[in-house]
Amino acid sequence: MAVFDLERELVRERRGIEKSLRQLLNVEKGVPSRLKQAMRHSLLAGGKRLRPILVLWTWDALVAARKKTPVAREQVLVAACALEMLHTYSLIHDDLPAMDNDDLRRGQPTCHVAFDEPTAILAGDGLQARAFSLLAGSGGRLAGPLVALVADAVGPAGMVGGQQYDLDAEGREVTAAVVRKIHTGKTARLLMAAMGTGALLAGANDRVQKEIDQAALNLGLAFQGADDVLDVTASAAKLGKTAGKDEDAVKATWVRVEGLEKALLRAQRHGQAGRDALTTVLPKGPKTDLLLALTGKLWNRDC
Repeated sequence: MAVFDLERELVRERRGIEKSLRQLLNVEKGVPSRLKQAMRHSLLAGGKRLRPILVLWTWDALVAARKKTPVAREQVLVAACALEMLHTYSLIHDDLPAMDNDDLRRGQPTCHVAFDEPTAILAGDGLQARAFSLLAGSGGRLAGPLVALVADAVGPAGMVGGQQYDLDAEGREVTAAVVRKIHTGKTARLLMAAMGTGALLAGANDRVQKEIDQAALNLGLAFQGADDVLDVTASAAKLGKTAGKDEDAVKATWVRVEGLEKALLRAQRHGQAGRDALTTVLPKGPKTDLLLALTGKLWNRDC
């Protein structure tokens, strides 16, 4: 097992991602000033940058032993930033009064609070469109499959559909299976797209991509399961968003269905299954060790 400082590596990677996000947002000309400010407000507000890091570190792990790759890391970074733009767009829309009606995100006022609701809607739309433009330009000969992979993940049968299932289930009695369907669409599909993007741009074959998808599904469920728990146990200052919102809105969560202890065990079970699956499909080496260390944080979280 390689020796490394995970937190230092995360800080280093986030620094590069932040720089690229600023550049990629600023380079587009002709954007109305207020709209650009709103997009910047939400996109550059910090955060874990988990999805772009998963893109990059999955790619790093798979190409470590290769001499030639379909796409250079500089272009993988662009694709990774596109995933972060899609994630931020989803947060802007999720926080709207018509959805979760939240006023705090990443420790600062949500986009519709800082600006106004119409501008927030347009900021989310703008980030979504910009993301797909970047994906199309960063994939080289793999641009078509890359755009299709991500579009499927965030579309009506993926993230958007998960949001609809979530709304439909509010205030209703649901089963653990229904919660899994919500969490799969709302959260896990974008994490799967992040790792899938890294695998695709590394030139992984179909078998490896499918195994990484399954591992990422479990990791995504673990991540959202841990989020369910933190909504009950953590403070707003820790979370960077309003605590207790799930309970107040009678959201469909594993905590509500099974109780806190079982929900925590479920998150740990999914997380370990995902991590174990990655150890069988990724080549051994320091890059894989780093990715595996990161995956362990997905369900062992305090914020």
